[in-house]
Amino acid sequence: MMNADRNFDDITGKFSKNIYGTTKGKIREVIVWQDIENILNRWPSHQKLTILDAGGGQGQIAYKLAALGHDVTMCDISQQMLDIAKHNAESAGLSLHYYHCSIQQLAQCVDHPFDIVICHAVLEWVNDPQHVLATLKAHLKPNGYLSLMFYNYHGLLFRTVTLGNFGYVQAGLTKRKKKTLSPDYPRMPNDVYQWLNDLNFTITQKTGIRVFHDYLIDKQKQQTRFDELLEMEKQFCRQEPYIHLARYIHITAKL
Repeated sequence: MMNADRNFDDITGKFSKNIYGTTKGKIREVIVWQDIENILNRWPSHQKLTILDAGGGQGQIAYKLAALGHDVTMCDISQQMLDIAKHNAESAGLSLHYYHCSIQQLAQCVDHPFDIVICHAVLEWVNDPQHVLATLKAHLKPNGYLSLMFYNYHGLLFRTVTLGNFGYVQAGLTKRKKKTLSPDYPRMPNDVYQWLNDLNFTITQKTGIRVFHDYLIDKQKQQTRFDELLEMEKQFCRQEPYIHLARYIHITAKL
């Protein structure tokens, strides 16, 4: 399974430049963090939680949680991603637990459950998402919370049509090149909801990540009017129909 799923060692630098350091990355960070704070508020403010960031990439969320005093564990299939995460955390004087493994191999590294399990932007890169979700459940305590974000098929389809790439739509949105930042397996939201239901999760929140940003005709306004755009994202991201037009969907689910 580890070899079949996407490893980003070959394009680690692109993440910093093309995702984390952009307006779309800033929107994603702000909106997702709002949802994570809502999860954290389920416990007393002084309680130290055990948190797993599965497929945690460069660790932006993991070390924010560690800075709040929580016990944070990260795993990732990419050693380069983990190295960056560790460097950034140590530079901030933070201590986390790191494991270089796929999510499917977690049981070989970790033998205890967590209060919160985070898995962002992973489902769209794996060829057996249901196995991944089952593995995440196995590492979650009863009454624990899952923070799950995935690349939305509907958002990709809508964006593709608005760009006039009709051939790509007619080809079923199938990628020609695998070594890119465009996800291999965009997910149908109803499929993900059903998979979670089958695992006895209760979905408590759905949030659209970038419901407007990517559709702006004047791309300069992504930067020049960013503050206004962010406020609109915050206002509409948890309302229909905007949730299901977003480029990503973030789900909060309770076990």
